[in-house]
Amino acid sequence: MEAEPPPRLSVVVPAYREQDLIGSTVRRLYQRLRPVDARVEVIVVDDGSEDRTAAEASEAGATVISLDRHRGKGAAVRAGVLEAAGRTVAFIDADLAYPPEQLIGLMEEVESGADVVVGSRRHVDTVTLAKVRRIRGVSGRVFNWLTRAVVLGEVRDTQCGIKAFSAEAARAVFSRGRVDGFAFDVEIFVIARALGLQVTEVPVELTNTRRSSVRVHRDAGRMVGDLAAIRWRALRGRYRQPGQPTPPSRLGRPWPGSTTSSRPTT
Repeated sequence: MEAEPPPRLSVVVPAYREQDLIGSTVRRLYQRLRPVDARVEVIVVDDGSEDRTAAEASEAGATVISLDRHRGKGAAVRAGVLEAAGRTVAFIDADLAYPPEQLIGLMEEVESGADVVVGSRRHVDTVTLAKVRRIRGVSGRVFNWLTRAVVLGEVRDTQCGIKAFSAEAARAVFSRGRVDGFAFDVEIFVIARALGLQVTEVPVELTNTRRSSVRVHRDAGRMVGDLAAIRWRALRGRYRQPGQPTPPSRLGRPWPGSTTSSRPTT
């Protein structure tokens, strides 16, 4: 019997202590995405929650992966992406600060040839309909400054919570990822650069912001340490270890392999 083709889209949702939210998030994702892909795959990764996060996600129809302990957003996203079956693999935050319809635009960019498509709040066409808390905005700018100074050297919104990948690029990037915390987004860009992947930035519509789970004083040391570790691995070629999977035809482009698209994401 002929094997069933993979779904057009897989969406990974990292979740920690989200029992009051995750069920509605999963149902909304299915409602908005199934008209485009009837077999869309929603994977919720429960990052060691002690509450009913996993149960609520499962009851809403998601595939659930449960980590044995709280490890961090990077670990949760990595676990979900490496289990995803879709031809395009995306991740989005559980609060759906970026409406689910925007995933369709990212998927279409991947289908047009991009390996990695990232939302950018700094894109000239981005629309912000929610007020960002001052401390969150300041901490975000400081972190982005550190990433430019320590790792990337380019102006880029690394921390936007919506990104998509071709299936091949997703496996290549996340099989090489090592960062479990919030700096995993930076590691994505560094690995993409090491592999010569095509990265496309797209505008987003930010419709709501919850209280960030990042605590500036508590998490600053870990973030700086993670950035230093990423830099160390990149300089020593650790992101291109022999024997690891490499996407076929679209690898090998010189960096910068990035472009900017003004295609609407809704």
